[in-house]
Order: sequence, then structure tokens, then C-alpha cells
Amino acid sequence: MMSNVKKKDVPLISISLVAILFIAAALSLFPQQSADAANAIYTFVTRTLGSAVQVLVLLAMGLVIYLATSKYGNIRLGEGKPEYSTLSWLFMFICAGLGSSTLYWGGAEWAYYQTPGLNIAPRSQQALEFSVPYSFFHWGISAWATYTLASLIMAYHFHVRKNKGLSLSGIIAAITGVRPQGPWGKLVDLMFLIATVGALTISLVVTAATFTRGLSALTGLPDNFTVQAFVILLSGGIFCLSSWIGINNGLQRLSKMVGWGAFLLPLLVLIVGPTEFITNSIINAIGLTTQNFLQMSLFTDPLGDGSFTRNWTVFYWLWWISYTPGVAMFVTRVSRGRKIKEVIWGLILGSTVGCWFFFGVMESYAIHQFINGVINVPQVLETLGGETAVQQVLMSLPAGKLFLAAYLGVMIIFLASHMDAVAYTMAATSTRNLQEGDDPDRGLRLFWCVVITLIPLSILFTGASLETMKTTVVLTALPFLVILLVKVGGFIRWLKQDYADIPAHQVEHYLPQTPVEALEKTPVLPAGTVFKGDN
Repeated sequence: MMSNVKKKDVPLISISLVAILFIAAALSLFPQQSADAANAIYTFVTRTLGSAVQVLVLLAMGLVIYLATSKYGNIRLGEGKPEYSTLSWLFMFICAGLGSSTLYWGGAEWAYYQTPGLNIAPRSQQALEFSVPYSFFHWGISAWATYTLASLIMAYHFHVRKNKGLSLSGIIAAITGVRPQGPWGKLVDLMFLIATVGALTISLVVTAATFTRGLSALTGLPDNFTVQAFVILLSGGIFCLSSWIGINNGLQRLSKMVGWGAFLLPLLVLIVGPTEFITNSIINAIGLTTQNFLQMSLFTDPLGDGSFTRNWTVFYWLWWISYTPGVAMFVTRVSRGRKIKEVIWGLILGSTVGCWFFFGVMESYAIHQFINGVINVPQVLETLGGETAVQQVLMSLPAGKLFLAAYLGVMIIFLASHMDAVAYTMAATSTRNLQEGDDPDRGLRLFWCVVITLIPLSILFTGASLETMKTTVVLTALPFLVILLVKVGGFIRWLKQDYADIPAHQVEHYLPQTPVEALEKTPVLPAGTVFKGDN
């Protein structure tokens, strides 16, 4: 019988560290070969399966909206009242689901869409007009629906079914019956840990580059490896301390700072910038996104080369899917006591509105500066890089240095809170028999904090290609997508078993009997008991 005592999964930790170091070494020692191999696989996968990915993401959105509006939306994920206030809860899972590099994309992504999809003429007025809507689309309801679906399944597994294991292997074992400590269980957990370190490395390095570029503009400090290393170590120190303190006193406070900072910064830009233009741009972008949502979702460009769809929409959907396991674990941890529909509306509406407000204000202001000849953002992007483009846009505001300083402050805290959340999920994955109400050992959380600080630092030092690493991380979304489909099948089966016969008005207060509880309530008869009809 499996022990109920939680303990560190030392073999998994050891294997994952060796695998991570091996991949990092391969990317550093064989950069061209690694890039060629990753790009060839990515091109093949997106050409072959890209359309299927688009359809599945759209179906995921439809499924979570159905769950929210059906009787199943009233299912409560665990007993008792929610542990956190609604605002703190929203801030925490936004920090878990978005990396600090979101701040970079929030100011620069529109400029990449000068050659957009939907067969719009490149660098035309229509292309410029669709640049913000495409950001809204890629950071909107469809993307958050993938997080939502994975989170609901994990939360149901952990809080309603009371299964052990806040990990991919734990939920796969509960659905399929495979051993979580067997080869398949180890493999899915290993993939998660490797993909998570890779994704965090990209976020960390992009953030460090953006931060040091801005810091150089503010203080005159050189934009070099030493300063970037200092930024990474500073953020590492913050989230190591936060992780040691715990979610209630650490991450919850950091996420509040990030949430309010990410709201107040664009609000001030809206007030001191061209308010009328920004407001009109956001409203127009919402209209275009709504009007063209289905076409954006299913646009495959069959008469063209399909490069925009593959390189942006399919890439984004795979990127979001690669993050689903970790986000699902963290949302599960902070959502006990919430209803299914609360989780759904919180993730797909609360997070979408937050992203749209930040992207809408920052991108619209940058577009205003571009069309009025203040900053040629696309040209700066091509010649000096996105980090410089973001820095110049912020510096063009009244009291630009103060805005840039505030932006960098929010960015460093955002990075720390995101990494703290991810370190928690990695520690949960490498802890056996974790049950509802338990947290991973603080020492293990701190260990993963150190790992996800030092690995990106070594990647930055060796100069390994981030583009290759980004492509490699995205490719892990394929097995995660298969795993997600398996989980969806199991989730639907659980819902039918537990709630199909329960009237809608009783769902909220009904607690299904778990398999463990059923076993405990089965009467144990004395040895030698003979039933009527037995020989």
C-alpha cells in the first residue's frame, strides 16, 4: 500500500536536474545544430497539426463556458470558505499565469503585427488598426480558456475527488490507473519540470534584458552581463525570501503589489497621455476582436503560406498549453472553496480584462507616438531591439523617467512573484502523496528557487539561443495537449458519475463520496461468515 506520508521524490529531482543540464549544454555547445533541429520539428508540427490545435483551443473555450452556465458550474471545489479574498485570488493566479515578459510584449507586440493575418496588406492602415485586436486575441479568452480547463480538472481531482498528488502524474494516475511512481508517471512529471525551467529561463532573460536597457537609460549604468546577472540575482533573492515565508505572507503580498502596479501604470498613461485616442483605440480593438473572433480563431490562410498563423496564433496556443500544468497546480492550491463557475469567470474574464486594459493602453499610446512621428517604433524594433523600443516609448511620456522607473519596479516584482508561484508547483510535483491542505516542504521550494535562478544565469552567460529554447519549450505542448485531452475525458466521466443525477438546486451543497470514503464505509465481516446460498 502507498504511504500517506508526503516526501521528496529524490529520483525525479535528480533525473530532472541531469536532463536540464544536458539540454542546456547541448544548446550552448551545438547552437546551430540545435536551432536547425528544433526549427525543422516545429515547422513540421505546425504545418501538420496547426489547424487541429486551433480547433481544440476553440473547443476548450466552448467547454468551459458550457460548464460555467450549466449546473456543474455550482460545484464547490472543496469544503469551507475560500481561503483568499477575490482580489488577492485574482492577482495570484494572474501572476502564476503570466510571466514578467508580459510587460515587454504589452508595449511592443503591436509593432510585430505590421504583417498581420486575415490577408490584410502589410504595413497598411488596416494592418495598424488590427495590431491591437490581434494582441487582444492572443492574450484573451481563448488563451485563458486553456488554463481554465486544465485548472478545473486538477482542482476537481484534488479538492472534490480528494486524490493524492498535486502533479501531472497524480491526476493521470487517478484517471487512467497507471502508477504515479511508474515510468509513465515519472515521464510526464519530468517533461513538466524541464518545460517549466525552459519557459522560466526565457522569461527571466527577456526581463533582465528589458530591465537593464531601461536601467541604463535612467542611470547610465552599462547594459552588460554583469548588470543583467545582478537583476536576475536580485529577483531571485526576492522570490526565495517570498517562497520561504509562504504563500499567505509572501506571494500574496507580492501579487497584490504587481496587480495594483500593473493597473495603476497604464491608468496613469491613460490620464497623462492622449486619453481620447487611447480610449477610442481600445473600444475599436474590442469591436474588431469581437467581430472577427471566429475568423481569427480558425484562420489557416489556405491560399497563402500560412506563416502568420503558424508563427503567431499556433505558436501562442502551444505556448499557453505548455504552461497549463503549472498554472493548473497553482490555481488548484489557491481555489479551495470556490465554485467551478467562479474559477471560470475569474480566469477567462478577470484575466482577459486585465490583459486587455494593460495591452490596450500601452500599445495605443505607442501607436499614437508612431503615427504622429514622435518615435518610429517598428524601425527602432528592427534596428535596436524591442527593449529599446519599450524604453523610448515610456520616456516619451511626461515625466518619462518616473514612468520608466515605475515600469521597471513593477517588472522586477512581477518576475519574483511569477517565479515564486512556479517554484511552488515544481516543489509540489516533486513531492509524493501531497494531499489537500498540505504544502510542499519549504526547503524543497527554496531548492527549486535556487535552480530556476542559476540555470537562466548560466544560459545567459554561455549565450545559448533563446529562440531555440523557446521553440523547444513550445514543442513540449504537444504531449501536454495529449495529456490534457486524456484529462478532459476523465473529468467528463467524473462529472457524470458524481453529479449527473443530482438536481441543479442541490449541486452546490452535494459532496460526492470518494472511492476512499466508499472503501472506508464498507462493512468488514468476521472471518468465516457464510452467506445464504453459499456452499
